[in-house]
Amino acid sequence: MKTGGLADVAGALPAALASEDVAVTTLVPGYPAVMAALKKPEVVHSFPGLFGQDARLLKAHAAGLDLLVLDAPHLFDRPGNPYVDAAGKDWLDNPLRFAALSRAAAEIGQGLVPKLTPDSHPRA
Repeated sequence: MKTGGLADVAGALPAALASEDVAVTTLVPGYPAVMAALKKPEVVHSFPGLFGQDARLLKAHAAGLDLLVLDAPHLFDRPGNPYVDAAGKDWLDNPLRFAALSRAAAEIGQGLVPKLTPDSHPRA
């Protein structure tokens, strides 16, 4: 799932950094295309009542990328593109949808998934 140039960079950066011995795990929303591409995802955390319904954080590998996927069907399992519906209108709950993703990112950054705690130490 990608829209725009930023998605191109986010998709290419992990491979480029691998040559520098830097491991990258990318957090993405559980859009239908993302969920369909996952093979044997592992549930690493559950978010009870995340903005109205339960959600899960999945660890998976797809399209050559290590992923964390926020599986929140009430927020991301819908037609259209990530930002607008099939008629081209913004999803009315976009602020909640991306606040949920931001919350997951903040909790990951604070050690929610111990094996995936970001490295805050600069390399020499």
